[in-house]
Amino acid sequence: MLNVTCASCSTINRVPEDRSVDQAICGHCKKPVIQFGAITVGEGNFDNHVLKTDLPVVVDFWASWCAPCVQFSPVFEQAARGWEPRVRFVKVDADATPVISNRFGIRSIPSILLFYKGEVVEQRQGNMPAGLFDQWLEKQVTSLGL
Repeated sequence: MLNVTCASCSTINRVPEDRSVDQAICGHCKKPVIQFGAITVGEGNFDNHVLKTDLPVVVDFWASWCAPCVQFSPVFEQAARGWEPRVRFVKVDADATPVISNRFGIRSIPSILLFYKGEVVEQRQGNMPAGLFDQWLEKQVTSLGL
């Protein structure tokens, strides 16, 4: 069984490994578990979406006033639509979530962290063009054996 967090209501769902995650329906809200796009999370639902799921999760720590963050946002969203459900994509407003930002030592933005099974496995600062971001993701996911 895989623990996969619902994109709509943040409930953790257990999905049989032999079932397609992209077709799973949340047992709580009855909506699709996967939304094929980046999910914005905050202090209240970060752990469920990032630390308690069995899927790799790429987290973009950003802020609305940060020009490189704004430039990277469409790249991140495009990757989310292409990579899900293999990888989940989460956006965290670093200004609105100081506890989370401090917890992971975010000192510059954008900061991109890759989590797997509740642990940070890779981190990168700064925006990237789509091709470079996709290459980075492929390398990281392959190194996880996925």
